[in-house]
Amino acid sequence: MRLQNAALGAAGLAAFLALGEAVPRLGLVKEEYFPPTSRIARAFADELSDGAFWTALGDTLTGWALGLAIAVSAGIVIGVVVSVVPYLREATASTIEFLRPIPSVALIPLAVLLYGSELRSALLLVVYASFWQVLIQTLYGVQDVDPVADETARSYGLGTWARIRHVLWPTALPYVMTGVRLAAAVALILAITGELVIGAPGLGARIAVAQNSQAVPEMYALIVVTGLLGLLINVGARTVERRALAWHQSVRGEVTV
Repeated sequence: MRLQNAALGAAGLAAFLALGEAVPRLGLVKEEYFPPTSRIARAFADELSDGAFWTALGDTLTGWALGLAIAVSAGIVIGVVVSVVPYLREATASTIEFLRPIPSVALIPLAVLLYGSELRSALLLVVYASFWQVLIQTLYGVQDVDPVADETARSYGLGTWARIRHVLWPTALPYVMTGVRLAAAVALILAITGELVIGAPGLGARIAVAQNSQAVPEMYALIVVTGLLGLLINVGARTVERRALAWHQSVRGEVTV
């Protein structure tokens, strides 16, 4: 089954690349707006041999990793504290529901005002967008804790930290890992967006420069790089999730199937 799925995926990708080559060659779109796949591939190879490209890639990954780490840490800690402290969940519910829907791109003027076009501007957007993914999932996970199991732990004399470790955390972990996986994708999107709009160093800024200089094949090549980067991050996040939840029924059932 896996080989069949891989073969179908490869066939679909090959068809897509062939279509990208044929459409501009046949004159259905202008080549200056959408170059053939072969030209994009050559531009992609040129980017790989350019040291400035690797510097930009490193800047993007740095902003993504730092922002994701901050968001995950803050989301888990705040989510657990808000859930276990009496009445704190009710006291913060309206504030969370007010702040969570605010689009991260709406904070771009604030980020520019505070940090200009530095890496910290993109980092602010990444942290804000990713934080909510982890926080909400953590809140849901803690809410799903079996009250009977929690009361049983209390009756056996387990303290607060022991109950968090042995009762709350195993229940909340699947939710937390889902939040981390979603946050990883969102963090990359906002990192690229911040670089593209603000001009912070990274792949997004390099895409903007290629667009402004009419280097269309290079622009598409860089877009392909961001797509591949997103794919690798998603695969990596799913791999980490499966390893962290190897004991959980959802992963064990998936492996069995």
